[in-house]
Amino acid sequence: MADAGTGPEAKAREEIDELLREAGWTIQDYSEIDLAASKGVAVREFPVESGDADYLLFVDEEAVGVIEAKKKNMTLSGVEVQSENYASGFPDSYSYAKNPLPFAYESTGAQTYFRDTRDEDPRPRRVFAFHQPDTLERWLRKGSLQSRLNDMPPLQTQGLRDCQEDGIKGLEESLKKGDQRALVQMASGSGKTYLAATEAYRLIRHADADRILFLVDRKNLGNETKKEFQQYSPPDDTRKLTELYNVQHLTSSAIDPVSKVCISTIQRMYSILKDEEIDEEVEEISLFEAEGEEETTKNVSYNPDIPIETFDFIIADECHRSIYNKWRQVLEYFDARLIGLTATPAKETFGFFNQNLVTEYPYERAIADGVNVDYDVFRIRTRITEMGEQVESGHIVDERDKQTRERKWKELSDDFEYTPSDLDTEVVAEDQIRTIVRTFRDNLPQMFPERERKGDTLKHVPKTVVFAKDDSHAEDITRIIREVFGRGSEFCKKITYKTTGKDPHDLISEFRNSYNPRIAVSVDMISTGTDIKPIECLLFMRNIQSRTYFEQMKGRGTRTIDQNDLRSVTPDAQGKDRFIVVDSVGVCEREKTDSRSLNRSKSVPFEKLVEKVADGKRDEDTIETLASRLSRRQNRWTESQIESVEEIADEEFNTLINELLDAVDPDLHLEKARERFDVEDPSEEQIAEVREELVEDSCAIFEDEDFRKRLLEVDKQQKQIIDTVNPDKVIEADFDKEAREQAEMVVDTFEEFIEENKDEITALEVLLNQRYGEEKLGYEEVRELAEAIEKPPYNLTTDRVWSAYEQLEETNEGNARPERVLTDIISLVRYELEKDNALKPYSERVDQRFEEWLDEQGRDEFTDEQLEWLRMIKDHIATSMEIEKEDLQRVPFNNRGGVVRASELFGSELDTLLNELNQELVG
Repeated sequence: MADAGTGPEAKAREEIDELLREAGWTIQDYSEIDLAASKGVAVREFPVESGDADYLLFVDEEAVGVIEAKKKNMTLSGVEVQSENYASGFPDSYSYAKNPLPFAYESTGAQTYFRDTRDEDPRPRRVFAFHQPDTLERWLRKGSLQSRLNDMPPLQTQGLRDCQEDGIKGLEESLKKGDQRALVQMASGSGKTYLAATEAYRLIRHADADRILFLVDRKNLGNETKKEFQQYSPPDDTRKLTELYNVQHLTSSAIDPVSKVCISTIQRMYSILKDEEIDEEVEEISLFEAEGEEETTKNVSYNPDIPIETFDFIIADECHRSIYNKWRQVLEYFDARLIGLTATPAKETFGFFNQNLVTEYPYERAIADGVNVDYDVFRIRTRITEMGEQVESGHIVDERDKQTRERKWKELSDDFEYTPSDLDTEVVAEDQIRTIVRTFRDNLPQMFPERERKGDTLKHVPKTVVFAKDDSHAEDITRIIREVFGRGSEFCKKITYKTTGKDPHDLISEFRNSYNPRIAVSVDMISTGTDIKPIECLLFMRNIQSRTYFEQMKGRGTRTIDQNDLRSVTPDAQGKDRFIVVDSVGVCEREKTDSRSLNRSKSVPFEKLVEKVADGKRDEDTIETLASRLSRRQNRWTESQIESVEEIADEEFNTLINELLDAVDPDLHLEKARERFDVEDPSEEQIAEVREELVEDSCAIFEDEDFRKRLLEVDKQQKQIIDTVNPDKVIEADFDKEAREQAEMVVDTFEEFIEENKDEITALEVLLNQRYGEEKLGYEEVRELAEAIEKPPYNLTTDRVWSAYEQLEETNEGNARPERVLTDIISLVRYELEKDNALKPYSERVDQRFEEWLDEQGRDEFTDEQLEWLRMIKDHIATSMEIEKEDLQRVPFNNRGGVVRASELFGSELDTLLNELNQELVG
């Protein structure tokens, strides 16, 4: 770089100098060189064989790197050739780490690129700032990260699902290629966090990673991640991961220097970089909820306490679109490889990760592999939900303060009409909520026909999550669910970050592991990421516009669960082969997008927004957001409330709003600047001056403490009309057409399977040609049949086919399966082949034949104990197709004395009896 002088080059030098100082470097001119002055010294205009290097970097008096400086308006592509020349040909009169020097930078002050020349194929990467001297010293000792990644040993695959194995291999292949960003797409419930724990262990153990950051968007998910890491057992060590390495869940601003994995919300990491106090409430709200509310980019500056090299890798869990705009700089601050984990990528996701999708495991494949379960949609339509309602003048209604929930009655002087969009915000129609809940309750037997009944509903209500619009709506739903089901507070719990009493995280644990609560009403806390495997119902009482958020919410039901684990919380559940989406608002029918409109969520409460403006935050998005919030209140507040604000402001309410909008209107700025300076084409400085005046004038009123106090007092007086007059009515309550079409497709596929394999699979041949009393099937033949339908292209299971027939109402209540057993596939085939008039569980066929056999033998010929043994033998045959004498040594027979006791009871006839029952009961 030529003599900088006083032009753009000098400006670039000033900014580079400042960046170096912030990173802990002492800056010297070559004419005044003193390498002992500090640990890290950056020497300007250092002569080497190819010329004068702009900066030479020394650590402990040893040359380690070079910086090539350029003016701001220059691109840096190709500049690495110059820095490479300076890094080579270093003079022997100074000590140097190696030749060429290992670390090379190119910088304009505004942007900086770095590469490690020790790599086999060094690739420049953009960095936020310069690395600290201690870091370069550490990297000299350890060798390059890329070389360590290239030397990682093969993956040990025991304990991994195929999709996890594919994901890790794809990720490591990408890392070995030098990719700085990689995206892993895996369906919800398929084990992304376990994959991350496995990869984190390998990167620390085999690539000597200094530290890994695991980013989540909500505090609760950080807790879940910490538990997963605590439970992770490496394949090559008997200790848990957290016994080998420190895993820190950040709940303060202090990063433990010995931590190898840091788990943090992206909100907390931003506050750490900014050295600001964090509002704990912000960590409780999912970024899916917060998107669109305040789109201002979260800008950060260099923080020497948290240098850019703090993390070698960042794993971003459920990386959704807000990461790529508002929070992007938090990620890009660190000089780290970025690994994204997502079930529902949006276009922004692919773009941010450079289209580098290293593995793809969609929901459909997860279902086919038995990793996830499929779902059916049960649609509930009510008149008020669809059309709204009107309360005529003269009627008495309740008016409720939304904050305090205090209720007062009032008589309507005019007709009061409300639309569906007003529900649960301006108006609460209690019977609308009650009708949906009652319809859900009454149709549970239709959704789960095999479950035990109690009155008009199920004895054990499946674990259900109800998604509400906000905390107030959740409060109403919770109260009405308890009323409709006639159950106490333990049965149904509200789980939101505003829940009082028990900690919401403890409630989530109870919901996951205990019998009660059966129903959890939530807004956001259980909507994404939270793993509660026993959930079998999702009741949507709020609409969702975002495709990715909706898919995340549905993901709460997809988790598979061991049959015994499910029974421990839902006693009559025989297994989980599907879940039910109960749609009471049309959420499954409305088109979804990947974008969110401005001012949709609750991420910045109105009170805090007002305080921000009062404290001097005057960026465009903040002012626009405030204007939008005030305009909503103008339409919602009463005339007297608006007048009370106008009185203290000494200005009309709509004028306050318009002045804020004027302050961010670029066309108005231009017009005002033309008037002010009497020029046709005002300069940027003149336009900026006008804008600043408009902003200050429009925001001045918010600096008035009395005005803010009145504004916020009025805001807290939000009123809701409680419609207790109009009854609601069910328009429709049934599985939706799409679910029926899906069931028909399953049955059609099953028919194709039988037709295409009738001459190939022994069990089908026997069933197709069998007459009672002829050929018998054994357990192995039945298992071969069951395994065959699970393979491509059919991808079916016995449970899925049975559920399809239930969906098409080809079973009835009396034929509900008491349990899920392998042999039920025989009933399905016989029914499809029209050998049976009704689809009944195989055990019913065996029961019927057994009773006929007993009648033939004469029931009175057997003692009570013999009958008990015969029924146990019958039950074994129903599930295993046959019984042999050695089976009497297993459960449940061994608990009753086994083969010895059977021989005592039946004597020499035992063998004959077993053969006869095998012949008579199987068919």
